[in-house]
Amino acid sequence: MLKFGTDGVRGVAHREITPSAVQFFARAAARALRCSRVVVGHDPRESSPGLARAVAEGFRLEGVDVDFVGMAPTPAVAFLAQHHGCAGAVVTASHNPYTDNGLKFFREGGTKLSDDEERAIQSVYEQLVSTSERYVEPATDDGSVGLDAYVDHVCAAGMSVRTGTRVVVDCANGAMSTVASRVFARLGLDAHVVNASPDGTNINVACGAAHPGNVAAIAREHACDMAIAFDGDGDRLIAATNEGVVVDGDHLIALAALDLKSRDLLTNNAVVVTVMSNIGFHRAMKAAGITVHTTAVGDRSVLVELERSGAVLGGEQSGHIIHRSRATTGDGLLAAVELIDMLSRRNETFAQLATSVMTSYPQVLVNVKVTGDATSAVDACGDVVREVEAELGDAGRVLVRPSGTEPLVRVMVEAHDDATARRHAERIAERIADTARTEQG
Repeated sequence: MLKFGTDGVRGVAHREITPSAVQFFARAAARALRCSRVVVGHDPRESSPGLARAVAEGFRLEGVDVDFVGMAPTPAVAFLAQHHGCAGAVVTASHNPYTDNGLKFFREGGTKLSDDEERAIQSVYEQLVSTSERYVEPATDDGSVGLDAYVDHVCAAGMSVRTGTRVVVDCANGAMSTVASRVFARLGLDAHVVNASPDGTNINVACGAAHPGNVAAIAREHACDMAIAFDGDGDRLIAATNEGVVVDGDHLIALAALDLKSRDLLTNNAVVVTVMSNIGFHRAMKAAGITVHTTAVGDRSVLVELERSGAVLGGEQSGHIIHRSRATTGDGLLAAVELIDMLSRRNETFAQLATSVMTSYPQVLVNVKVTGDATSAVDACGDVVREVEAELGDAGRVLVRPSGTEPLVRVMVEAHDDATARRHAERIAERIADTARTEQG
């Protein structure tokens, strides 16, 4: 039975994420959220159009009016939900391979669900499944709402953009493949767009935000001002300099924070990030006199803290960047336009700014596959984690957590040098793997 993870539900398409499962989830969302209208979109995976039609039919069965937008980035659906004052649903598995799929919801107004709302939807979904509710074959949806309003909205953030700026744009063969070109053309950018020909199976394949080295190499080869890369559903952004240096979410958020502070627009002089943000980010913000609020992993957690603290900027190292004064969720395209707008107002190159804003500590990430309870596996390595933390002291950091989307335990270690970080990360990972093997035996 499907269950909510870090952000929505996710699994193997047509094995776990089936038309009947997402239709029941849509019906459950309609009841739990008590919405009267919903915007439904999807990414370009081969399984997505059919699943999205099943979602739309689920809402209709509950008496909800459906605006079917077709292929659209997740943040575009969130914007349209905000724009029309309705709920939203997106069929996507984000950065996962095309064989996976998933379903994300937005409440009325385009904001992410609370834990209580997710629990309410989960409960109704399980009731629907247990009572053997009938799956209804969906009608064909060709799209009843477009993305013009979203394009206008994003372009409005680029009032200072310098026309002719040379940008390499990697769309990950995903949901940004059409709309990004429209925005950059409207802004007068000299955009070299790559990986914008989705065929249903090539989403995220050796491209996009998960593989930023590719776009970095293109930027270096063509001597562009900068390069940007989106993930499959368009809510993440990773960049690169004209020298081919990859610029992650920590650096991009730090740049945005300093820019907003310089213009007296950083509300409450604060920024929100997750536990994955590098020590170097925290030190850079402290030096600038900016307060950092830290949350659990996931842009949903960041959004909750943004609302609580009143801050207007937050995000994740992975590239989710939330400009809360302009958007209700992470938006890779909006963040890219904000970044280009900032560069147009400065006399420094992106390479100069990105390398000077903060110094990252070497960070090693190791994923350990587990077949049992990932939380138990994390608990089982507690003694090793404490030993490593004691050895690192103030010169490093350890984070071990179960994945919210996959059967993995994620081990992250930061240290003053890569070899030290890697040695400790592998030590912890080995303990988790040994524990998993013992349980299986």
